[in-house]
Amino acid sequence: MEKLRILAVGAHPDDCEWAAGGTAAKWAARGDAVRFVSLTNGELGHWKTVGPSLAARRRAEVARAAEILGVSSVVLDTPDGTLTPSLEQRRAVVRLIREWKADVVLAHRPCDYHPDHRAVGTLLQDSAYLVTVPHYCPEAPALPRNPLFLHFEDEFTRPTPFQADVVVPVDDVFEKKLAALEAMESQGYEGGCEGGPETWPADDAGRKRRVAEVRANYRGFFEARTRRHRARLEPSVRTAEAFEICEYSASWSDFSKTARRSDGDELRRLFPL
Repeated sequence: MEKLRILAVGAHPDDCEWAAGGTAAKWAARGDAVRFVSLTNGELGHWKTVGPSLAARRRAEVARAAEILGVSSVVLDTPDGTLTPSLEQRRAVVRLIREWKADVVLAHRPCDYHPDHRAVGTLLQDSAYLVTVPHYCPEAPALPRNPLFLHFEDEFTRPTPFQADVVVPVDDVFEKKLAALEAMESQGYEGGCEGGPETWPADDAGRKRRVAEVRANYRGFFEARTRRHRARLEPSVRTAEAFEICEYSASWSDFSKTARRSDGDELRRLFPL
């Protein structure tokens, strides 16, 4: 069985787990190497705690989530809310992809409500060709072949809606994904930057109710999202994750010797799930 190397790049600690936690768990169970990267430290993602203490807490949370999913986790030190698709960040992303020797790279789309998410989407597109250019970032050897670049699913429709090119059923690992999301308590139970004192009650009974509420909300969200792809799934599937192939990963594949094909055979090889 061929072993694959997958890199998922999110803007914040919890983005990759949210969008691709189930698929990552399935890859990891196969023996593939999966790494989640957050390009910012998430230091603004809480209603009460802020700065280095929150960044440290969120780094520890994603480390626990990574252990649950069977992946590795990296959080960079870029301050939350400041990410831009700069030349410096482009080089950083190219180095990350090359050093991981990725076969598949996942990230946000460049149309999103959060500027950090949009920056990651643009950085993904900007890296889709450069990872094979030998004299760009020569300190990290160029890849002999491009990874397949794909975007996480989202609900945004302008300028273009998300198109599901790959849909992965995750019922068999959904409890594992839920456990990973719950490990990030600052974002789930405590509500992240949109929470408040009432979000995470001080009494045991209130916290028990909150845990049940969060679990139900997570399950409801992912089941509703999966219904969009019902025509492409077996009737019994309740939860799935979908990905859109980056057009820059596919548009020049017919005439480039380094490009990764995005035809059915290649997708089945890279997503044997």
